[in-house]
Amino acid sequence: MTTISIDDIIDLGRHSSLTTTVLADWAERGTPKQREYLHGLLTAEVESRHISRRHRLLRAAKLPTLKTLDGYDWTAIHFPTDYGKQPLMDLEFIDRAQDLVLYGDVGTGKTHLAIALAAAACNQGYRAKYFTTAGLVIHLRRAKDDHRLDKELAILARQHLLILDEFGYLPIDAEGARLLFQVITDGYEQRNLIITTNLEFARWGTIFGDDTMAAAVIDRIVHHGRLLQFRGESYRVKHALMK
Repeated sequence: MTTISIDDIIDLGRHSSLTTTVLADWAERGTPKQREYLHGLLTAEVESRHISRRHRLLRAAKLPTLKTLDGYDWTAIHFPTDYGKQPLMDLEFIDRAQDLVLYGDVGTGKTHLAIALAAAACNQGYRAKYFTTAGLVIHLRRAKDDHRLDKELAILARQHLLILDEFGYLPIDAEGARLLFQVITDGYEQRNLIITTNLEFARWGTIFGDDTMAAAVIDRIVHHGRLLQFRGESYRVKHALMK
């Protein structure tokens, strides 16, 4: 009798793509105990693939650090009257193609929440990308200079969720404003956007250097968007070693 080694099984598995016909045939032939073993094997394979996909998505998201919602302090957030913590944690905004604007005081948890939501989205199988707003503009400008802008915009278009952190923290020139405007407007009703900012809507014209352009962006975001307002003392100042 030929002995089949573990390596033989692994090698064959790497070259196999099971079909319904093969699965049904071998399941029909097997005893209840053998079917139980086969079911366990396939369950483990499916879970392994899901874990691998989650890891790939998290790496591709380029999160600056990994954050979760475990133990997150929600006290600084003022939610809209028709919205709350649970639907946010359930990622309902992604399924409903809704944008989020996290607006308010520095150090109150806006970036933490944005990153944690992006990580949760990746764990649920969604594609996400994180950028600081200035970082995205630099990324797109380099792509344009290298004649790769269309390719980079196509990559962004495939994302389910795009994080724009520190919106309005650094000045953007006219070309950068046009690139940023293109990303936001191209994603209207196509992907979800989370923006963190300490600038109220009335001051967004200073980001784009053009009130009309800012008004067009705001119009799209508020149409399918939620505004979460953050108020309170900076967490970093509160827990700073330097007093």
